[in-house]
Amino acid sequence: MSLRGVSWRSVALAVPALLGAATPASAQPRPMDPRFLGLVEWRSLGPSRGGRSLAVAGDPRDRQVAYMGSTGGGVWKTENGGVVWRNISDGYFATGAVGAIALAPSDPKVIYVGMGEACIRGDVSHGDGVYRSADAGRSWSHVGLEATRHIARVRVHPTNPDIVYVAALGDAFGPSADRGVFRSTDGGATWKRILYRDENTGAIDLTMDPANPAVLYASMLDERRFPWGLRSAGPGTGLFKSTDGGDSWTEITTNPGLPKGTKGRIGLALSPANPQRIYAIVDAKYGDKGVFRSDDSGATWQRVSDDANLTQRPWYYHHIFADPRNPDVVYVLNVQMWKSSDGGKTWSEIRPPHGDNHDLWIDPADPRRLVQANDGGATISLDGGLSWSSELNQATAQFYHVTTDDQFPYRVYGPQQDEGGISIPSRSDFGAITQAEWETIGGGESGYIAVDQRNPNDIFAAEHHWLEHYDRTTHQRRDISPWPTTWYGWGARDITYRFNWTYPVMLSHDQSALYVTSQVVHRSTNRGQSWSVISPDLTRHDSTRLERTPSYGHEDVGPYWGPITRDNTGIEWYSVIFAFAESPLRKGVLWAGSDDGMVHVSRDGGGHWQDVTPRDLPELSLVSIIDPSPLDAGTAYLAATRYKLQDRHPYLYRTTDYGTTWTKIVSGIPDNDFTRVIRADPARRGLLYAGTETGVYISFDDGASWQSLRLNLPVVPIHDLTIRNGDLIAATHGRSFWAIDDVAALHELGDSVTRAPMHLFHPRRTVRFHGDAALAGREGGDPSAGRNPPSGVVFRYYFANKPQTEVTLTIADAAGRTIRSFIARPGADSSTVDRGGRRARGGASADRFRAGAGINRFMWDMRYPAATVLSDVVIQGSPTGPLATPGPYTATLVAGERRATTRFDIVKDPRVRATAADLAEQFRFLIAVRDKLTQTHEVVRRVREMRQQLQAGTGTPGDSARRRALGDTLWMVEEVLAQF
Repeated sequence: MSLRGVSWRSVALAVPALLGAATPASAQPRPMDPRFLGLVEWRSLGPSRGGRSLAVAGDPRDRQVAYMGSTGGGVWKTENGGVVWRNISDGYFATGAVGAIALAPSDPKVIYVGMGEACIRGDVSHGDGVYRSADAGRSWSHVGLEATRHIARVRVHPTNPDIVYVAALGDAFGPSADRGVFRSTDGGATWKRILYRDENTGAIDLTMDPANPAVLYASMLDERRFPWGLRSAGPGTGLFKSTDGGDSWTEITTNPGLPKGTKGRIGLALSPANPQRIYAIVDAKYGDKGVFRSDDSGATWQRVSDDANLTQRPWYYHHIFADPRNPDVVYVLNVQMWKSSDGGKTWSEIRPPHGDNHDLWIDPADPRRLVQANDGGATISLDGGLSWSSELNQATAQFYHVTTDDQFPYRVYGPQQDEGGISIPSRSDFGAITQAEWETIGGGESGYIAVDQRNPNDIFAAEHHWLEHYDRTTHQRRDISPWPTTWYGWGARDITYRFNWTYPVMLSHDQSALYVTSQVVHRSTNRGQSWSVISPDLTRHDSTRLERTPSYGHEDVGPYWGPITRDNTGIEWYSVIFAFAESPLRKGVLWAGSDDGMVHVSRDGGGHWQDVTPRDLPELSLVSIIDPSPLDAGTAYLAATRYKLQDRHPYLYRTTDYGTTWTKIVSGIPDNDFTRVIRADPARRGLLYAGTETGVYISFDDGASWQSLRLNLPVVPIHDLTIRNGDLIAATHGRSFWAIDDVAALHELGDSVTRAPMHLFHPRRTVRFHGDAALAGREGGDPSAGRNPPSGVVFRYYFANKPQTEVTLTIADAAGRTIRSFIARPGADSSTVDRGGRRARGGASADRFRAGAGINRFMWDMRYPAATVLSDVVIQGSPTGPLATPGPYTATLVAGERRATTRFDIVKDPRVRATAADLAEQFRFLIAVRDKLTQTHEVVRRVREMRQQLQAGTGTPGDSARRRALGDTLWMVEEVLAQF
């Protein structure tokens, strides 16, 4: 690949040089000492494009304040009507998926959040109960119901903020007793289950009469998701009413007017303007479903609409909301957002910024003020839905996978749920990663993306069961699907190739072959023009778990699907190859793992396949990722999940003999934190990273032991990880992309480091980015933009104990000439000192130099000292010193009698066309200008001193006149010099 004629592979920034030696001799495999966790940190790359949200609430007393719950990203708050959103749950919540939010009407500072999304997609994340804030989200307390897993609705008493009701769906994947409606009368300190049907039925909606909070209506749902299907209706589904605050309930499911027989999800809304009016949207058999209304408190019902736009995909939607002022105004949220002004008879569409709509809060005092949640985030309207706030200010994107290209700076690619494939830069030349640099690159919301490492303009991206080739140079997309047929609605048993919702797409490491997988492996050697199948079915192919396509007059498709409304867009296609990889070291070594627990390897390019399933991998495990070792051809790592079978244990394995034997490697990962991805560091043997439902773990001993690497990363599901040029990049499912810059800093850890009283780590090879552009926008600008990596040389240094003496970091050029010295004094602020010992104005490092116990980090902006200027002279901008030229440098850390020295390199930005000689000449010129400016201000200073001496002198009247004349002359000289 070349970039404007500059070959990235040809420059001195080759990956081995960036990362250093594969395993330093001093770095013996051992767990990371907690004192050294500060060596690295995560940064958010973005994009700040909203992800799925199921829960919103507005502050009834402050029109600018609203809250949003992300399905993976926690709770967010806006205090300016949706212009800016910020996370307020980080550091408090143990899970990231929010199912419901409610503010206490009598005290909006009291907030209850129910965790775990209850619209149970195939990628659904669980929660851990209820959190409560008493200070508008500044702090939170966990208040129980941890085992409910998925909470659909929270309601708070209108006058007593300590009385709260929770509608809990319960475990989406199996029987559970922690379902139904729960009530607390002491702010969550204790809970009582007040409505329960059975272990398969949970509560899905709850509505309350604000004028008489003793009146409650609840809907129960018998629903189950399996790894291979979705049963969205059952005999437990029903409607219930209470008139005593939930102490007792009466079932009203069979009241006149409601559909008979098996029912699915039912959404409920009581009209505050007329509490006798209740709206329900009911999933029932074909011809019976629709929107129903009761005008006598649920005693009788009538169907007011059978509009199919309102009832599609009912398990995912069926959300209905009543206007607080007008009993005839009601909203239904589905793929679109709908409003009726005649009691539900006719409907008109409202257009928020995104489709797939889930929650709505209507201001009781002003029904034109709406806060709405959808699959693109949260949005606010102040004019009844005519206009909406942006959703491009919430970094809550859900990504399934991540990959990078070989550009400089490299770009990060991933499929965002409900948005499609996107590419963003790993760093921006404008100080922050903003929407201006996002790029849509084809494909869909769920599939893998593969980028040609020789030509990043060739991109291959999957969408459900299709595959596209995207040409960045022409922005054209071309369908290259191996089997270009629309299979929506078909059962897995009856389709030719079972391409799962997120099926693998891989380019071989020499970029010559393109691989995709269904239940077999497909290969193309001509960029998708034609395909060949190079494997048999590598799955269990258990027909009892493969859905049959229903036919007219025969709708029964088995116990795992339907039974009244089916949903099949590819998520339920089962027995597929879910994980696929090629060895980066040995051509023809291919690995395949299925979603029903099979692992195969081919060592001859697909000619023969061997079943190498780990013996102790439980049956029907989903093999999520297989990562062949970048350092040993026979070694591979495997991550699997079983949470959809109610088994939430982590499953990670290692083989060193092409799968003949496997070792389970999960020690140190909590038993309930299931694993989705494992990756091996390409530059240090035995260094592994794993992504789980709540974060990232690291192993220094080839998986024998693990410890958390979450650091400042939010609690969020990690669906994929990748490593590029010494950086670790995470695809989160609810907080967009995050990265650790220079994770290779961990390579240096070892006994000789961790046991030393002081250590100066070797800085990574640093690219000479232009500092002014790199630092622009660091303060102010777009608050939702992704952060840039450091734009200078990052020094990491360690003290076992806080130094009691002065600490100095000195940077010198190749000839040993001091460039900068930074001093930290005990008990005092840090100082930035030039080589002459004077504090320089301007040109200081972006970070302060500190010397505390443990890990310290400091960034030198690669600049020489700035010119010394007089403090009261007005000049345009602040003077900065010249950027250091590419080349070798040394850094020396001194603390008392201890001294540590390391060498590091600054290299040219490969996009810059200037030669080394050009940059050297530029540097000499800038240094001369700097010195001339310093000299000028020094002359001004000396002239000022002479004037002061003259003004303070005494003598004869003639002497006085001469002094005045000389003083006037010096004043003129000073003015001229000051303008120079």
